[in-house]
Amino acid sequence: MRARRLRRSAAAAGTLIALVGGLVASVSGPASAREGVALSAGHVDAVDVHYENGRLVLKVHDDTVQPSVSRDPGNVVFHVLPQAAVEVPDLPEYAFLGPAGSTVWLLPMTQDPNLLWPGWNTTRLPSGVFRGEKVSLSLVDVSGPGRVSVFMTDPVGQPLIKFRNDDGLPDAIDVPVGTHAHANWVFGALGSYTLTFRADAAFADGRQVSTGPVAYRFVVGDLPDPDPQVQLSIQGLQPAYAPGATVTLTAVQTPASDLDRYRWFSKCPGTQEFTAVAGEASAAYSFTATAQLDDCQYLVRLYRDGEVVVAESAPVTLNVDDTGAPVPSQTITVTVDGTQGALVVSVDPDNRTVTLPVAVLSSAGDRWQSNGDLRPVTVTDTRPGVPGWNVAGQLSDFTSRTARVGGKYLGWAPSVLAQADGQGVVAGPVVEPGFASGNGLAASSVLGSARAGAGRGTARLGAGLSLELPTETGAGHYTATLTLTAI
Repeated sequence: MRARRLRRSAAAAGTLIALVGGLVASVSGPASAREGVALSAGHVDAVDVHYENGRLVLKVHDDTVQPSVSRDPGNVVFHVLPQAAVEVPDLPEYAFLGPAGSTVWLLPMTQDPNLLWPGWNTTRLPSGVFRGEKVSLSLVDVSGPGRVSVFMTDPVGQPLIKFRNDDGLPDAIDVPVGTHAHANWVFGALGSYTLTFRADAAFADGRQVSTGPVAYRFVVGDLPDPDPQVQLSIQGLQPAYAPGATVTLTAVQTPASDLDRYRWFSKCPGTQEFTAVAGEASAAYSFTATAQLDDCQYLVRLYRDGEVVVAESAPVTLNVDDTGAPVPSQTITVTVDGTQGALVVSVDPDNRTVTLPVAVLSSAGDRWQSNGDLRPVTVTDTRPGVPGWNVAGQLSDFTSRTARVGGKYLGWAPSVLAQADGQGVVAGPVVEPGFASGNGLAASSVLGSARAGAGRGTARLGAGLSLELPTETGAGHYTATLTLTAI
């Protein structure tokens, strides 16, 4: 979109003044709202200062809806539309915005009904509470792709800069109690910004009070797609299984998303359509291989909002070998001829035992809990062709001298501790303990993976471990074995 031009002349100054006019009237008291929103047009007190129960609080007063509502800044994205683009005027006093003729994105001080109209507000603060009847409003940090400036103008069009990040922060202004003001908000580049504000004041007796830093998110230009295209694949299938072996299929998203609703489908010889597997709605699907399942196909679908299919995997075919021939098995280490490269997964032989702290009762008293960390797992891939890899773990039952407890009660939150330059290693999804539902780590669970073309090199994986056991679990020292598999 071509930026609007502000020409060098008295008329240009007048145009700028028209864009950045004066103060506005206050707004009635807010209701409450907790839903996340993106605000693109209309009036909003972006930095709305409140005094509640002896504390200063920053909120967002959203006047774009009726009745108006008060929102948590963390639940709001301030959207600077592409049509907010303007050209920096060829006037020395506006050189702080950037080179003359360059494009910036401006939310004007005087309302444009097609753009967002943000301001700040202290009309909800009581009088007689704060020294000097004022608060200090500070912009303490800016992160984003370009410079940020917030300014007003005087009656002859000269800029009155309130905040700018390119000459050092924090910037602070004194705002009298009972003020409701708007200014120009100018962003130097397209992209996502985080502006961190803070309000401070002194009580009449000299005591200080502060909101602390509060982050506000602005997106300049088009909003990112909330549902980026996700590719779904199935990992964990071995070339063949003996009857009675455990088959564990794992759905892997690329790129990873927050969606976690799956449905597995199967189609065996003699049937025409895939049918849903009852009760299988998680990323991992485990079952026992039988001769009757030979040549059956499996696929998985990912859902959003109940029945909306976001992605579907390609089908995989199960091979069940009941001839007695050897069947390949999963191992921790795969060794290949040195000329061909290798995929090796290893743990330090002197640091391979995880001792969790003594389990304690949860605050609700309904389970035993303990947390710890997996010992680092090293993955080295030197294979030609860079086919990518996947490392998964599966836990046996916990056993003591007198009792056995299912491995499903352990979960993990994988992480990438280190990786080589150029690698694209991603951590596997969080697996919650199966205390209330699910199979926890009793089902094969992805610790980390690298897509084709991005796995060559050495990476270190880790995970936070979370154990939740039923209260009826007998006292004792329990041990389980986590088997790591690389494919």
